[in-house]
Amino acid sequence: MTVTADNLIASVQRLVDQDNITRVLYEYAFHLDAADPEKMLPLFTEDLHVAYGPSHGADGAAAYLETLTSEKFGVSAFFAGTSHHVSNVVIDFVDADTVTVRSVLYAFHHYMRDRPDGVVYGQYHDILVRTPDGWKIKRRELKHTGTETYHAKGDALNPIPRNSLPGSR
Repeated sequence: MTVTADNLIASVQRLVDQDNITRVLYEYAFHLDAADPEKMLPLFTEDLHVAYGPSHGADGAAAYLETLTSEKFGVSAFFAGTSHHVSNVVIDFVDADTVTVRSVLYAFHHYMRDRPDGVVYGQYHDILVRTPDGWKIKRRELKHTGTETYHAKGDALNPIPRNSLPGSR
């Protein structure tokens, strides 16, 4: 898009929105790594949907907070430390108040249990919406490229679909 006098304000708003949306993704990773679900939750809408795998996630803010704080599988109970790295952020505007976002994830996991550290390689596929309080995640799906010594395997993961080329395996 070429910026002109006629679209200058809309172009600047789009740049500010993109920066604010990217900031939400980075804040999510920061608060997840700090094991601070109370600070993560305001980054989401009340009617959120999160899917880390086919049978692991949550619908709604209360269910998500329960998942994150579970005494058995919550982020503080299961991991001694994590490091989530989000990059390659691509934002597509559906309209002025809704975007789809794709980003790449590298996530290191140090377990509470005596086991090797785990790594997840994947992508977040998100829908964010503009609210009176700013941009918030309405839907987040983690799709996996692969893992290394990670506790979840096989059917517990959402694979990233791959196109098959003729003659390829």
